[in-house]
Amino acid sequence: MQLGFAALFGCELTASTKSYTFQVDEEDDSDHILALSVVSLTDGAKDECNVVEVVGRNHENQEIAVPVANLKLSCQPLLSLDNFKLQPPVTFRLAAGSGPVHLAGWHRIMHREDASFEEDDDLSEEDEEELPPIKPAKK
Repeated sequence: MQLGFAALFGCELTASTKSYTFQVDEEDDSDHILALSVVSLTDGAKDECNVVEVVGRNHENQEIAVPVANLKLSCQPLLSLDNFKLQPPVTFRLAAGSGPVHLAGWHRIMHREDASFEEDDDLSEEDEEELPPIKPAKK
């Protein structure tokens, strides 16, 4: 059984702050998920392409950069990412443009509990046997 909570997350990428790294304490044994909801241009943005990349690690622990948004004030000032889930550490980088670009979402923290409590959540074989048999439909 896991208990947890979610907190709002937000950061801004600009010409002077081109990257932001979201990380958690390495000694924390909780599970952390960052779910991105929206990427949007904010007040003061120019009509230019603003490319936002997510920099993380792949399954071979190699750094990988993936563009997740290409925003332009006149045609696409925001993009819904539908709670795109990432596991920290992750870096957001403004690969092109001067922003400002705002990223918003949720930081979900799941605390691990004692494993002995998980046994109560499972269905026992006795519960499964108590169900009545399925009868064929009458024709």
